[in-house]
Amino acid sequence: MIGTITEWFWWDRFWLPGNLTWEALEDKDGLVFAKASHLYVTVPYALIFLVVRYLFERLIATPAAAYLGVTEKTRHKVEHNAILEHYFTTKSKNPGQADITGLSKKCSWSSRQVERWFRRRRNQDRPSVLKKFREASWRMVFYLASFIGGIIALYDKPWFYNLREVWKGYPKQSMLDSQYWYYILEMSFYLSLVLSITFDVKRKDFREQIIHHWATLTLLFFSWGANYIRVGTLILLVHDASDILLESAKILNYAKWERTCNGIFVVFAFVFMVTRIIIFPFWIIHCTWVYPPDLYPPFIGYYFFNVMLVILLMLHIFWWCLILRMVKMFLFGSLLTKDERSDNEEDEEEDGETSRMEDNDGHVKVTNGCGNGGGANHH
Repeated sequence: MIGTITEWFWWDRFWLPGNLTWEALEDKDGLVFAKASHLYVTVPYALIFLVVRYLFERLIATPAAAYLGVTEKTRHKVEHNAILEHYFTTKSKNPGQADITGLSKKCSWSSRQVERWFRRRRNQDRPSVLKKFREASWRMVFYLASFIGGIIALYDKPWFYNLREVWKGYPKQSMLDSQYWYYILEMSFYLSLVLSITFDVKRKDFREQIIHHWATLTLLFFSWGANYIRVGTLILLVHDASDILLESAKILNYAKWERTCNGIFVVFAFVFMVTRIIIFPFWIIHCTWVYPPDLYPPFIGYYFFNVMLVILLMLHIFWWCLILRMVKMFLFGSLLTKDERSDNEEDEEEDGETSRMEDNDGHVKVTNGCGNGGGANHH
């Protein structure tokens, strides 16, 4: 049965155009082609990324955070209360006033004590600013290194300047060492994000992040198997460009460098628009939809790859709407908002209850500056 499934999965008509078979992509005459077996190495590399990340966050990011004044905020541990804990875990983390009154009677506590208990209990489940700083620092360093590596790998390639060169000689395009390492490291990194997503900071777009990570890995895997490597490297480069600025804005945000954060965020919004809303659909997707049929009849993988790109574009549009809302508030409202995807920490003191506006999920809507909030959203 396993042999049948494998044979079906690697059916030539799905992965390759026309009458080509896998025999056409066998290594010979000095040409080396991408093989699915090459990707096995991404699993141990992903685990190595997790180890490197752990060391980076503690040996580099933590001292950097201390230098910039980013510290852990002291949190009060809540007193155990079976009634309130049951309500918190089974019904709601944000009870209404009527529920608070009822709970205060059951516990023989005042309403103010019940409200304080729920605030502190919610804060216990929220990631600290230091944790967010560490994660943003790690991602920023990787995206910066990846972007620089991508430029080095592509700047002298003809398809970097002329997208029609992407398909010249396809699918018999020999794999370069630079392409191999660019792909392997990017896939390993995204796989490490999938493995660590359960203990990373969770935001409102958690499901969109999951879809994004898996869509990215699926695209990378398919483009590797179908030898769409040239266009794959261009897609990686386009995405890394804005990610550097996003994570940089978050770092400055957590350090409360408000003016610099605001400036970086505006630049990020512009770069995101140019790379993901303009270049990605009108250059990259146009290249994958329009040019290939001029060279060979469309095959199943051709449609699959382009559908996955469209899914990625829809995620970009979703995040672009959030960015536009934040830019609008930044330009015409009360400066930059907190990260609208984050579950932000609440003031535990009673006299701070009215200082913030919260929505039904407890997320702060408006603050007085970029330095007080989450900055932007993740790609």
